[in-house]
Amino acid sequence: MDTATISPEPARARALLSTADFHLLKAALASHAKATEDEKELAAINALYHRLGAYD
Repeated sequence: MDTATISPEPARARALLSTADFHLLKAALASHAKATEDEKELAAINALYHRLGAYD
């Protein structure tokens, strides 16, 4: 087999967000949740907040 035709393994993916980023996003969502009165938006904010918590 010709080694020139074998492509190298792709580089390992790097994290897009740091742990500090998740804390900042959660704080921003918590602040926004306090300011919104739309029940549907509040439910979406709460769901996202809890999903972000899984990465803490």
